[in-house]
Amino acid sequence: MHIRVIVPVIGDDLLDRVIEEVQGWAGPGTTVDAVSLKRGTASIESEYDEALAAPGILDRIVEAKVDGVDGVFVTCFGDPGVHAAREIIDVPVVGGYEPAMLTAMSFGEKIGIVTVLPNVLPMLHSLSRRYGIDNRVGAIRVIDLPVLGLEDRQTMVDRLYEQSLDAIESNDADVLVLGCTGMLGVVQELMNRLTEAGHRVPVVDPTGAAITWLEGSHRLGIFPSRSTYMPPPAKERSI
Repeated sequence: MHIRVIVPVIGDDLLDRVIEEVQGWAGPGTTVDAVSLKRGTASIESEYDEALAAPGILDRIVEAKVDGVDGVFVTCFGDPGVHAAREIIDVPVVGGYEPAMLTAMSFGEKIGIVTVLPNVLPMLHSLSRRYGIDNRVGAIRVIDLPVLGLEDRQTMVDRLYEQSLDAIESNDADVLVLGCTGMLGVVQELMNRLTEAGHRVPVVDPTGAAITWLEGSHRLGIFPSRSTYMPPPAKERSI
């Protein structure tokens, strides 16, 4: 299986770290490559950022279709451009939110999301309504670090732990989801610290959920439904 990872930001600084993380989740026989955007933003932390990133994401989707990949991961928890992409490519396409949240629903009643900034809260509430799971979201907490500040790993882990612990002890979460795909390589440490504090609660990594979801979809031989994701009508478009 060939998975194309679209890092929906401009610049190549994150590519090596993302590829390393994705390869750690991918199973035997899965090959991975990654591309960033030629046009867009340095990070996605608002609806405005998502709108600016979408054209660049769809450019990369067209390239992925030509390259004959078997699945696409748009590595952002906001699922930018994902539903539009499903209209123009016949392989599974996911972002970070949908596979992580649907996985979490199988392991606990109330889902807690721990994300980056207050700016993204309206986006995440909107996504939960779109997917019809808002009644399962018990809490959305923020660690007050921007996406580009997540390189401060120790601060990120400490704040993730503090917010996760509070959500659990407030009875707002039975299972946790990392609310940013930039939270790389921290899920096991976070679960260990929660366990040491007396809380054996699962934490879902959105990158891991997305990659294993794509692999499972490929094995099942399934693809975007053309009664939902209808091909766009032919017309003149300026791109």
